[in-house]
Amino acid sequence: MSADRDIDEWLAGHGLTLPASRERARACLAEEKIINPKKARMSEQKLERATALLAERFYRVCGAPACLQVAHASGREPVTVEPRTHCERCGGSDNRRAVVDFLEACHRKSIRRLVVVGGSPAVREELEDQLGTRLELRMVDGTERRTADKARHDLDWADLVLVWGATELHHKVSEHYTGMPPPLNRKVVHVVRRGVASLLAEAITHLNR
Repeated sequence: MSADRDIDEWLAGHGLTLPASRERARACLAEEKIINPKKARMSEQKLERATALLAERFYRVCGAPACLQVAHASGREPVTVEPRTHCERCGGSDNRRAVVDFLEACHRKSIRRLVVVGGSPAVREELEDQLGTRLELRMVDGTERRTADKARHDLDWADLVLVWGATELHHKVSEHYTGMPPPLNRKVVHVVRRGVASLLAEAITHLNR
């Protein structure tokens, strides 16, 4: 006898725990005759087919408006997941959602070169990991001496400069970037809140103006 799996438990492993999402997925699986709607279990031999069908038909999404917008545009049917870690767009992470939103805004505004001034070493490393494959980055250590000439070179090079004032950032470093006259100062965003999500949210607000 082949092994089998509880259908609802298997669906829960994909984030389909809410009644409406679970029933929609079950109906789809029954329609394709992968499960028997009268039974609570299915053969493990059918799991691969079932997984492929769910991926083809549904976009698993949390309730965030930006994620829902992407889900509706995907060509697949959105189904709400719980917990949010199963969201295909953001993975339930505020930071990841902010990164995705920011990269989309950069694409719309043709932003390719980004300078971030300040932030801890760990946060700068995180930003490099999250953004470095899509943008050209310069990460400026806000605790080390920075000359006005180097800052001017950064400003000439960049499409956008984020000066992260709520982090490890000396005033003598930040003023090289924030004290520039027009038009260079138009690409500078001074952020006073902590956290990657807050940093990128301020940047998105600036780009959308």
